[in-house]
Amino acid sequence: MGGALHCDGVPLVDLAAAHGTPLYVYSAASIADRYREIDRAFAGYPHAMHYALKANSTLAIARLLRSLGAGADANSGGEIEVALRAGFTPSEIVFTGVGKTDAELARAVDLGLHSINAESHGELQRIEAIASAAGRRARVAVRVNPDIDALSHPHISTGLKNNKFGISLADALDVCRRVHGRPGIEIVGLHSHVGSQITDLDPLRRAAQALVDLSRELADAGIGVEHLDIGGGLGIAYEGQRVPSAAEYAAAILPIVRESGLTLVLEPGRSLVGSAGVLVSRVIDIKPQPGGKLFVILDAGMTDLIRPMLYGAYHGIEPLAASSNPPALCDIVGPLCETSDTLGRDRQLPAPAVGDLLVVRDTGAYGSVMASNYNRRPMPAEVLVQDGRATVIRRRQTIDDLVALES
Repeated sequence: MGGALHCDGVPLVDLAAAHGTPLYVYSAASIADRYREIDRAFAGYPHAMHYALKANSTLAIARLLRSLGAGADANSGGEIEVALRAGFTPSEIVFTGVGKTDAELARAVDLGLHSINAESHGELQRIEAIASAAGRRARVAVRVNPDIDALSHPHISTGLKNNKFGISLADALDVCRRVHGRPGIEIVGLHSHVGSQITDLDPLRRAAQALVDLSRELADAGIGVEHLDIGGGLGIAYEGQRVPSAAEYAAAILPIVRESGLTLVLEPGRSLVGSAGVLVSRVIDIKPQPGGKLFVILDAGMTDLIRPMLYGAYHGIEPLAASSNPPALCDIVGPLCETSDTLGRDRQLPAPAVGDLLVVRDTGAYGSVMASNYNRRPMPAEVLVQDGRATVIRRRQTIDDLVALES
């Protein structure tokens, strides 16, 4: 569109002018298309998709996913409350996460959530005690650690035996037997989530097989479950690499799960929203480096997008408007007082100028949701483009917001 980038027909330069930078912009159409693509791929088998709020829990994004038919996967008491405010009913929410507090568990039990994905025998005991004291029976899925390498970044691998998540596969049957029949607890499912940004389907295939095998052992022990929750983790093409399609994902999982006859639960997050968002930022300074490379200093940094600093993650970066400037080798950096505040190293770009707008791609997941106020920087505004209309779904923070809880 005139050589400038746009989101579903809305020029990003207009959004930056209207709302300032840094600015997150999301495409509702992209999110909807991706949701429907995955849902269609699994359509031949009973399944439920619970959107992983940890990927992006902005209320408008959660509401959009609910309108498409998704349930919610919450990883904290705060995410449970966000899910409720976004319109999800308790029966549409699963509660995952290590280290659930007694207060969070009591709230989950009182609400009667679809299921609590329990991480340990101790947690199962706490749930049972809380539910019994309240005269309730909590629905629980037992999270299993199958000791499977997700083949992604070690910081987001969650299925190995040395990771903190779940009950070891070797112990799971015994743990289920010990809590089965207790008055305050009902085992309704098995759960596994082996990691994030997975681009090889073998770990997901093996995890699904482990759950099916365990469900069979439980059935032989007189413990029947309703569903198998294989979590999320499907990756996206940050660097243009080939990643599994929704159809390939389903083709890998369904033949394994189908033999169980149990409902399949999926917890997609990044795969739904990751590619649907960009971060728009303005060049505020340019500094030459020895050897001719440039520091391109943006008004966005690690407080807005921490993935490159936290995981060494790659995000495509490009000018918002077409440029005929000669190419320059650039380190794209933020304004914070940390050397690690770098969004991209050794990038070839048309030589930028102060005031230019750059776009950081694929920031719809684990972008704004992981933002911070380090250096007392306000969190950026967020805009959702839907049906040709751009709406501010989160206003930019002010200094008054930052100090409102302080005395």
